[in-house]
Amino acid sequence: MASLKNIKLKILSYKKTGTVTHAMEAVSAVKMRKSQERALSTRAYAAAALSILERLSSVADLQKHYLFSEGSGTKVCFVVITSDKGLAGALNSGVLRLTEQEISRRGLSKENVLIVAVGRRATEYFRSRGYNVVGSYINISDDVSQQDASDISNALVGLKEQNEIKECYLIYQNFISTFEQHPSVRQIIPIRSETIKQMVANIRPARGKYAPQPSETLAPAPAAYTFEPDAEQVVSQLPQILLNIAVFHGLLENKASEHSARMVAMKSATDKAKDMTKSYTRIFNRVRQAAITREVSEITSGIEAMH
Repeated sequence: MASLKNIKLKILSYKKTGTVTHAMEAVSAVKMRKSQERALSTRAYAAAALSILERLSSVADLQKHYLFSEGSGTKVCFVVITSDKGLAGALNSGVLRLTEQEISRRGLSKENVLIVAVGRRATEYFRSRGYNVVGSYINISDDVSQQDASDISNALVGLKEQNEIKECYLIYQNFISTFEQHPSVRQIIPIRSETIKQMVANIRPARGKYAPQPSETLAPAPAAYTFEPDAEQVVSQLPQILLNIAVFHGLLENKASEHSARMVAMKSATDKAKDMTKSYTRIFNRVRQAAITREVSEITSGIEAMH
């Protein structure tokens, strides 16, 4: 049986671990509330913007835009959004596993795959496995900015303009609730009407504060549109703007999922540390009691021997 000193060291170790994880849980809880509120509050804007694109996707001039066609590219790009840090349960592994499944399902070789990695975990994972990581974006702050999304979407537009890619998919953790996040994949290039419908359908919760309200119902799409200042200028800029919105929304969703998953993981670690501390305290008391009983027995035997 372990000595009292070793057991006491284990108890102290678990107590210190519990103190650290409890502090991390508190920090993650504050960040979680802020990121959740921001992600949920922007869903209405993202849904409305994507609905506009869905309406305009049938316009002939818009269909000629290079973001609406596969072009002559042969490679497939995956924008994989993870976190820079770990200690967030299965948050990152779920996204990375889904990416590998999508690559395998499409029968793609590494030579035909381009990776745009968002987060240190995705960057290290795909570089270590020999994938062509054409873009790496790390240290994105908790306050995700439009510039962060613009940098990524501009890189994608550059790849598409150079005819290097025919398709692009966004893979991230979709925020459902504090205790539930689902890895999701969305096609963002070429832009397809059915893909937009799916994104709009999944972007708003069915119930609650951020669910669609009756007043938000869009009127039926008109048969024709009037463009101002002119159709050419609108058509040339609108697809990239809406692509940026899709990327921005993915970043916000993943950030909310990250802090939620980390808070839950740290709470579980804190609870486990408390349980282990209690368990080893009971063991410590039993061992100490046994040692005291043995010493008393030895003293009693010695006294009897003297008589």
